[in-house]
Amino acid sequence: MEEDRGIADPPLDSLLSRSGSKYGLVIYAAKRARQIDQYYIDLHEGSFYAHVGPLVSVDADDKSLTVAMREIAEDKLDLKSSAAE
Repeated sequence: MEEDRGIADPPLDSLLSRSGSKYGLVIYAAKRARQIDQYYIDLHEGSFYAHVGPLVSVDADDKSLTVAMREIAEDKLDLKSSAAE
């Protein structure tokens, strides 16, 4: 039986240690969540390869922001490169 995840999973402290600032983390996660949303819209419309889908395993009820935070926590994304943009 799978254990329920908490409301802040992954823990915010671990995410902040990767980003350096709360503001940077929020902006980056929100941008990535929009990319994930657009990926699913494109997938539904039959348009492939326009956006990158989730880089971690996803449950049917996971929100895109949760997926983005898990990608950051699992080092699937590089936050340093987005700071220069």
